[in-house]
Amino acid sequence: MKVALLGGTGFVGSYIIKELVSKGCTPKVLVRPGSEKKLVHSDVCEIISGDIENKNSINELLTNVDAVIYNIGIIREFKSKGITYEKMHYKGAKIAIDIAKKNNVNRFILMSANGARLNGTGYQITKFLAEKNLKGSGLHWTIFQPSLIFGDSEGKMEFCSQLKKDMLSLPFPAPLFFNGILPFKAGNFSMSPIHVEDVAKCFVDSLTNDESLFKTYTLGGEQDYNWRQIIKIISSAYGKNKLAIPAPVLPIKLLAMFLDGFAWFPISKDQLTMLLEGNTCKSNDAFKTFNFKPISFSKENLKYLIK
Repeated sequence: MKVALLGGTGFVGSYIIKELVSKGCTPKVLVRPGSEKKLVHSDVCEIISGDIENKNSINELLTNVDAVIYNIGIIREFKSKGITYEKMHYKGAKIAIDIAKKNNVNRFILMSANGARLNGTGYQITKFLAEKNLKGSGLHWTIFQPSLIFGDSEGKMEFCSQLKKDMLSLPFPAPLFFNGILPFKAGNFSMSPIHVEDVAKCFVDSLTNDESLFKTYTLGGEQDYNWRQIIKIISSAYGKNKLAIPAPVLPIKLLAMFLDGFAWFPISKDQLTMLLEGNTCKSNDAFKTFNFKPISFSKENLKYLIK
């Protein structure tokens, strides 16, 4: 099976390529010029040079393939550089869906997000709109909505590695964010971390699993962890015992409103909003359909943070 992959040079995409290759599939990957060295298994991948706005490149990518995986996503906008949620999540997916239909590539797998909805942040709204467009396309679709994805980043952007770098490695206590004035619920928001290998397995297994047709799967681990627990587990994985103290989120949100456009500022206003919402889900349907027990979020499985 030859599988077109959009979003193959990043963290999750690299694991999807590894899983495709392990299952005997040929990945056909869209790669931006200059990003070729980021691609794993480049010796067995078919590479199409271009970006998501180049319809000729997308048409070439989606010619003579059996399925499409759309895995392009960003966690933060940089509008001055033309990097927006609308472009990467919605418009890019729409271009790929339209060309897949034209080229009679019926199987389409979409990376969405847990919490995607119309009345959310820009991130959540554009993920929702991409889902809606795919569901009305007439293609044979499957949608995945993961919670926090963790695993060895191998130098790419990953939540736990980024949290260690931007927050936990700094010489002051970690913040237990809370809304309002009183800190009674500081750090109480929770997530359902899922390992990137499990995510990649679901994506690739869905290609040949008819049970997954026309279904949306939330992807999370078996256990939820609140922010305080996440900080403790991550810091203990690389041998630290990080102090954490309550921190009101409002001043940081106000700062983020002005500094969102600067890559050096560690978090955006939308990211803070979604963080405090929590990001939990139940994934029993996925465990059953794809027949796996998720890798646990534990210090043993976070040893890559020692690097």
